[in-house]
Amino acid sequence: MVPSEENQLVPKEDMFWSCRQSIFAEMKKKFAQAECAAEEPRVLCIIQDTTNSRTVNERVTLNLPASTPLRRLFADVAAKVGYENGSFDLVWGNGDTATQTPIDQNSDKTILDAGFEPGKKNFLHLTDKDGEQPHVMQEESGSTEDGAQERFIGPLPREGSIGCTHDYVSQSYSYSSVLSKSETGYVGLVNQAMTCYLNSLLQTLFMTPEFRNALYKWEFEESEEDPERSIPYQLQRLFVLLQTSKKRAIETTDVTRSFGWDSSEAWQQHDVQELCRVMFDALEQKWKQTEQADLINQLYQGKLKDYVRCLECGYEGWRIDTYLDIPLVIRPYGSSQAFASVEEALHAFIQPEILDGPNQYFCERCKKKCDARKGLRFLHFPYLLTLQLKRFDFDYTTMHRIKLNDRMTFPEELDMSVFIDVEDESPQTESCTDSGAENEGSCHSDQMSNDFSNDDGVDEGICLESNSAAERISKAGSEKSSLLYELFSVMVHSGSAAGGHYYACIKSFSDDQWYSFNDQHVSKITQEDIKKTYGGSSGSRGYYSSAFASSTNAYMLIYRLKDPTRNAKFLEAHEYPEHIKQLVQKERELEEQEKRQREIERNTCKIKLFCMHPTKQIMMENKLEVHKDRTLKEAVEIAYKLMDLEEAVPLSCCRLVKYDEFHDYLERSYEGEEDTPMGLLLGGVKSTYMFDLLLETRRPDQVFQCYKPGEVMVKVHVVDLKTESVAPPISVRAYLNQTVSEFKQLISKATHLPAETMRVVLERCYNDLRLLNVSSKTLKAEGFFRSNKVFIESSESLDRHVTYTDSQLWKLLDRHANTIRLYVSLPEQAPGSQLRRALYQKSAGAAGNLEEPCERVKGPVGNMKSVEAILEESTEKLKSLSLQQQQQQEGDNGDSSKSTEASDFENIESPLNEIDSSASAENRELDNQIQISDAENLQSEERSDSDVNNDRSTSSVDSDILSSSHSSDTLCNVDNAPLPLANGLDSHSITSSRRSKANQGKKETWDTAEEDSGTDSEYDESGKSRGEAQYMYFKSEPYTAEEGSGEGQKWLMVHVDKRITLSAFKQHLEPFVGVPSSHFKVFRVYASNQEFESVRLNETLSSFSDDNKITIRLGRALKKGEYRVKVYQLLVNEPEPCKFLLDAVFAKGMTVRQSKEELLPQLREQCGLDLTIDRFRLRKKTWKNPGTVFLDYHIYEEDINISSNWEVFLEILDGVEKMKSMSQLAVLSRRWRPSEMKLDSFQEVVLESSSVEELKEKLSEISGIPLENIEFAKGRGTFPCDISILEIHQDLDWNPKVSTLNVWPLYICDDGAVIFYRDKTEELMELTDEQRNELMKKESSRLQKTGHRVTYSPRKEKALKIYLDGAPNKDLTQD
Repeated sequence: MVPSEENQLVPKEDMFWSCRQSIFAEMKKKFAQAECAAEEPRVLCIIQDTTNSRTVNERVTLNLPASTPLRRLFADVAAKVGYENGSFDLVWGNGDTATQTPIDQNSDKTILDAGFEPGKKNFLHLTDKDGEQPHVMQEESGSTEDGAQERFIGPLPREGSIGCTHDYVSQSYSYSSVLSKSETGYVGLVNQAMTCYLNSLLQTLFMTPEFRNALYKWEFEESEEDPERSIPYQLQRLFVLLQTSKKRAIETTDVTRSFGWDSSEAWQQHDVQELCRVMFDALEQKWKQTEQADLINQLYQGKLKDYVRCLECGYEGWRIDTYLDIPLVIRPYGSSQAFASVEEALHAFIQPEILDGPNQYFCERCKKKCDARKGLRFLHFPYLLTLQLKRFDFDYTTMHRIKLNDRMTFPEELDMSVFIDVEDESPQTESCTDSGAENEGSCHSDQMSNDFSNDDGVDEGICLESNSAAERISKAGSEKSSLLYELFSVMVHSGSAAGGHYYACIKSFSDDQWYSFNDQHVSKITQEDIKKTYGGSSGSRGYYSSAFASSTNAYMLIYRLKDPTRNAKFLEAHEYPEHIKQLVQKERELEEQEKRQREIERNTCKIKLFCMHPTKQIMMENKLEVHKDRTLKEAVEIAYKLMDLEEAVPLSCCRLVKYDEFHDYLERSYEGEEDTPMGLLLGGVKSTYMFDLLLETRRPDQVFQCYKPGEVMVKVHVVDLKTESVAPPISVRAYLNQTVSEFKQLISKATHLPAETMRVVLERCYNDLRLLNVSSKTLKAEGFFRSNKVFIESSESLDRHVTYTDSQLWKLLDRHANTIRLYVSLPEQAPGSQLRRALYQKSAGAAGNLEEPCERVKGPVGNMKSVEAILEESTEKLKSLSLQQQQQQEGDNGDSSKSTEASDFENIESPLNEIDSSASAENRELDNQIQISDAENLQSEERSDSDVNNDRSTSSVDSDILSSSHSSDTLCNVDNAPLPLANGLDSHSITSSRRSKANQGKKETWDTAEEDSGTDSEYDESGKSRGEAQYMYFKSEPYTAEEGSGEGQKWLMVHVDKRITLSAFKQHLEPFVGVPSSHFKVFRVYASNQEFESVRLNETLSSFSDDNKITIRLGRALKKGEYRVKVYQLLVNEPEPCKFLLDAVFAKGMTVRQSKEELLPQLREQCGLDLTIDRFRLRKKTWKNPGTVFLDYHIYEEDINISSNWEVFLEILDGVEKMKSMSQLAVLSRRWRPSEMKLDSFQEVVLESSSVEELKEKLSEISGIPLENIEFAKGRGTFPCDISILEIHQDLDWNPKVSTLNVWPLYICDDGAVIFYRDKTEELMELTDEQRNELMKKESSRLQKTGHRVTYSPRKEKALKIYLDGAPNKDLTQD
């Protein structure tokens, strides 16, 4: 042994030393490599996974040696993120992923050679490969559903990956979430809006093998029916997509369309059990005369016996009913405790009740009423057992629907043998009903069962007398073994009775795994999750357990009979019928086509496109959609056709340039890049771009200018001081580092004007006109930006030597910057005389505010009248109207100077006499009326003026209130082309207001009353017109409006300095209106033709913008201290107690009696009310409630607070005014007659104090009810305090225990309170049910018409219907 061992030691020792040497050598090599690697630069790679919404925020970081090959990079990334190598691409992250070329993963190139930069961050995006999402590395354990390997699954969420904080993912319906299929392999359903109940049922049917297989066996005959209206065919398509689609979720719109539903049905939530019934009925109708005709009954239909048994003779009457589901009560009627389990509820369902006392049953054998037992017995259970948990109930206390959230357990396996009736089924074949709903009463059949003895031991409806005990036990044992059901679907409702959300928990028969099908989202769940749907709470809360319980609980349960001979499996692909194979292929092709289209969309650049039309000169806007691989040349052709320029300019005269619409800046042109793909030019496919494109055009004799990056664009306007005109802009490109001197030379070349005498003015972005007088300064230093506007003047006039702010150039530019264009609609008839109009023309001309003569302007109509022609035409019309008016006044009243009906115009000689003419009360009356010869015209004009304000929530809104939003109020002309102005102004170059120190007028200060009124006088304290205080530019031209703006209506196009006051602006309009400015009103027209009156006369037009419209209406404008008041008539006993009468003007310091005197003629002429001053009163109006009665001696602003747009009630009196003092109290009383169920009319009661005793005495006096029997209550709500006569007797707080009216709970401190009263000895009329229902309908209709609250009426739900003919309008007669 020893020699042999020694012989063996030598080679072992040699082997050891050789191994040791090789290890040392390898280590030395490794150390050498490590030393080299340490010296080798490192490359930092940051990879973002963009394939999944769950991982888009994750970053994977790799720090690799620069010599690492690309092949190794991909392997490291795959190991890091958990994807299979080769199933994804890597692209550079500095651009759009759709436009980047993927990195070659099979290359042996080093990452340094591939363009990776050492020492810097190299960003990469992990993307789909060939449109397919990356495949997740499969784990060794874990089974999937049959056929899952053939399906597309992925990407799975990586547990514990970087950036993931929780397994839960919010249910966001993002684009990627729809495309990426659930990790479970199942496909979800998109919720159209409120179709979660439909999705839950469809997923349950899909996961039912027997139903799905039977549906697949049915074949659609396209020749017999439209496929879009065939419910079984659309269900087939949906099931095929659920089985084969690669999407996360699919739409159900085709299925609902086959139901005959429109888009509005998607917003109606229905009961899932109701849908199940209706859809099964529809399928049975569609499957008539087919192999599937009895499918629903074979799978879901059971039978039960409804019986009544006499307890004296044992006679039993019964009938056979069929059912599709069993409704189980959660909580018995009148009980506060719910059933603990489904088994307990099933026992209660078949528990018989005793009919005794008044409910005794008439026994046909005993021929008398006897005590009886009534109940239900199950005779047959279906293969698929559906249990509905009746969680929705009605609370008769609150008269509302409620949801019962009590806890009710249900087993995973349910033994139904204990509930079956083991006696033979009756030979009766016809069923009275087809549902399992609880039936009231009994329906006897002619076939009688055997006699039974009176045995109280019979329980739960199971007959024990027909067989021996042994037979009974034997039969029960066989039944028990064959009636074991397993739960496979739980439809859950989360929410309340008013609404909520449905989803389904379904067990797959393929792998016995539970899944949650929640619309688009499908996920695995456990048995513990199923138990959470039992409902209830963890602790016991007694009676209120349901109120505190979770609102998420099971609503429908579906069990399948455990029978190996009948339990089916899902059909395999090779077992599909031929028509299903064809349908699968068709759907796959459609999905592939959709995928290709989606890929095209993902590679399509969508960017804003602008184009200035070469002939119309309007800027057009559209969206250019072009594939990223299309060249620039092809994109130009697409844009050319998109902008419809075929007839305007040839294609060769168009090009696309990079454009900034916000700054109106041309960034660059693309010379020599006609063959470059658009994806590269635009920087990839993006959802939004920071720039736009402009389709630029030129004339055939022009050449396109080259726009280089870094240049700034300057619009140059040439100013001519002689003609006081500003020319349209010329575009010039410059650099920010150019000096002003160099810039002048550049402009000189473009405009052919001498640079030596050139003055350049820059319009800065912050509303400043700056003269560029330092030649050495750069444009950047002067404040130039991307897009700029300059004005140049190059004449040798002396104006060059004047201080800039005093020069003619500055004044012209200042006027140009502040001039706006307005369109003024003149009234059709303007009463006045030629003499007065001539006087206004003369005064206006003297002020120098009108330019003479007014030139013609080109507009929509070629033959335009001059302003003079308009005035001459108005002269004859106004002269005729004035003569007719004088004749009418002379006929009505000889003394016209004192008549309250005389015209304002006959008493006014000039605007300067306005103060004198309004000094007296009589003249104030005159000022308040503007008479036209035709009384109807007068009424219509005044009423239309008031209606404008009355029909809107805001009336007579002044421009100061609206100025904060004036920038969005501009109404543009139909033709957006620049209109050439007479002074050479370009309408597109008019900018916002600029107020300079030289033209700032000192703001006038007015007294408090005037400020409160919201108006200003047109004249200052000296009587001088404010419009004459300073010169402001005003120029008018005739204008013909577009069609639809009113036939025969006269329009003016006015160019005006918006720093002019409204008062001066109105004075400029006097010659065109034909009346003084104090006798017409200015209305600003907003979007949707809304009109609001501008009333602040000392405010400027700065809130107006170009192309705003103004309407002039005849009517007395307000003076200082005056208020416009809306007068409404109070009709206490009319259905509509508030009726608008007219607009009036009340003045500060005026008494109520004076205002009534001024109202009398207006009421007579405009409203046809011939009243005397003592026959009506004025009172406060608060919304629709009448308030304080105004006494004749009250003074406005002293005793009565008054404000702009004030409203007041006018009440016509039946007799002499009873209100004489403010200490009195006027209430409106109304008698309630309970014996007649009616209310009397209102009667006013005037009290001398707030005593309850005095109120009762007055009520007793007017009604004849004895004082001790008077009961009263205060009305509720807005006048007239309407209340249903079915509620008034009990709902009001009758006979409050107070001694005065001004304390709680009455709080009657002001006039106008409503008091109901009654005779307490009068009995309430007894109504039959028919009378009550009829009265309820009438009251509901009456109260709804008056707009008052109606007693609770539950929302009428839209009935769930499936229209077999696809036309819901043909089924209107159905309930």
